[in-house]
Amino acid sequence: MSGARRKARRRAVEVLYEAEVRNISVEEVIGRRRAQPEPPINEFTEQLARSIDEHRRRIDDLLDTYAIGWTLERMPVVDRNILRMGAYELLWAEDIPDAVAIAEAVGVAKELSTDESPNFVNGLLSRLMENKAKLAL
Repeated sequence: MSGARRKARRRAVEVLYEAEVRNISVEEVIGRRRAQPEPPINEFTEQLARSIDEHRRRIDDLLDTYAIGWTLERMPVVDRNILRMGAYELLWAEDIPDAVAIAEAVGVAKELSTDESPNFVNGLLSRLMENKAKLAL
């Protein structure tokens, strides 16, 4: 189960990444992915990508606020989108424990990004978790 979930999370990050790089909507990317038989896009991936996109402005504000020494614009696009996913699951997905949200984001960072990215993702999401109670959602 967790392997399938990790793959779905990775695909959601890929959807967000493509939307950002091509400057098109998440919905448009999902539509394109649905039109291609391979690889199939599953319901969890679609739901996650849409939910992250829906909360994106607030997520970006939080990432900008809690990233020490980094601005959102300076972060690599893939890291920015992994962090958006992790922040969304940490703060809004009530069925996902905090530690799982962070571990999954770190896992996706290991698969998709640089050697430094997992530590960066872990640190920033941990700061959000520590401040979760006072973050107005």
